[in-house]
Amino acid sequence: MGKKHKNTIIEEEEEESPMSQHQKENFQQTPPKKKHKKTHKVKIETINTTSSLSDKSLPLIGYFPSGYDPNESSLKKQPGVKLMRHVKRSNRLQLVVSPAVSSQVQFVGTNYSGEAAAPQACSYALGILDKDTNTLKIVQIESNKIFRLEPKFGNEEEDDAADEVSNVVEDKATIEETQAKYNFSTRKAELTAKKERARRSHGNPEAQEDLNNKMADAMVNTEALKAGAATTNIARNIPPYDMSATLPQEAYPLHMIISKGEWRYLRDIAELLQKGRDITPDAYPQFVCNRIHNIETVKDEEAKEVLACIFSYINHLIKFKDKHSMDGFSSAKHHKLPNILNQKFNDMFGNTESKRLADDKRDLLISYVLVLTLFADKFRTEFTDIAKDLRMSTGALRTHFQFLGCKFIRENNLTLATLPAPLKFPEVTMKRRR
Repeated sequence: MGKKHKNTIIEEEEEESPMSQHQKENFQQTPPKKKHKKTHKVKIETINTTSSLSDKSLPLIGYFPSGYDPNESSLKKQPGVKLMRHVKRSNRLQLVVSPAVSSQVQFVGTNYSGEAAAPQACSYALGILDKDTNTLKIVQIESNKIFRLEPKFGNEEEDDAADEVSNVVEDKATIEETQAKYNFSTRKAELTAKKERARRSHGNPEAQEDLNNKMADAMVNTEALKAGAATTNIARNIPPYDMSATLPQEAYPLHMIISKGEWRYLRDIAELLQKGRDITPDAYPQFVCNRIHNIETVKDEEAKEVLACIFSYINHLIKFKDKHSMDGFSSAKHHKLPNILNQKFNDMFGNTESKRLADDKRDLLISYVLVLTLFADKFRTEFTDIAKDLRMSTGALRTHFQFLGCKFIRENNLTLATLPAPLKFPEVTMKRRR
């Protein structure tokens, strides 16, 4: 910790002497006295930190956006304050303020999540003027030592995830949709709008009737599954598959992707639609929003529920990916993942050494998403919107589709990824070192 000294002059305004009753009565006739400035010649001491966070002499700043005042006079005791440090990551701090009164609420702030995770464009300092010694101390405050203390209640974790989703869903058109419909100021914008309309109208509603029959009770060759898993499954980072399948819906068995016990936790979209609420990009991927109308075209109620659950599973996979990436964290920080899926995704895609996903685990997660998009689009999917949801280019996503055994066709000026059966994977070529 370094110290810098500098002499300077500080001007201070002296307060006026209180007016008498006579002066107040004649205030209009008598102009108020001017304030006199008093100068102090002080020595400025600037304290900069060059040490690590273990330096306990630097201040911590906490503020309460809820309006709670820890210095309230009605409290007999000051609230308790605890500072906790992560065992493995010493730069992660958590500040907990507990009111002295009997209450279930605690105020918790961290320096690694929420507002603290956003880029810090400003620097802060705390200045203290000691008039007795004529010294002004300026202490630097690091951005990761400013805590937003939010109230936390005992039953907060038990809130219904569907309620939170419904709060952010609004009955309004997004800016992107409005521009795609009405703004044709350029030729490129007009072509983009035409392609968007073609994508929305893509798909035969009558073919949705047998969606449930195509997905349920698929005959699975277990020997082929084991053989596939032992060979290219690890190298390609793809879901379990059946090389002997003669139908696309049997190539990647749906029950091997979504297990039997997970279906009842995927009813959020179906429940929102039953309440008459819209599905918007505020809470769901663009891929889901562009195809949510397909649910209404399905006549069979069970097939409707299957399609809604597939959309929900896609949403959970994408939010899990965003929550463990730098560019998408903000869009997923309020998303609540069902415990059964959170545990499964951590086991399948998580990284014990880092919060970010490893490259091979991220590729595996993307493959799961793409297989489910094929199910949702009857194995003929247009993938520009899912590429945006995954924060990838369409060219990079083509490679992932190819590793799944997909082929590409042109239809209505759109490129569609299709899944022929039986599966035929491209050969994996290894680059030689020179």
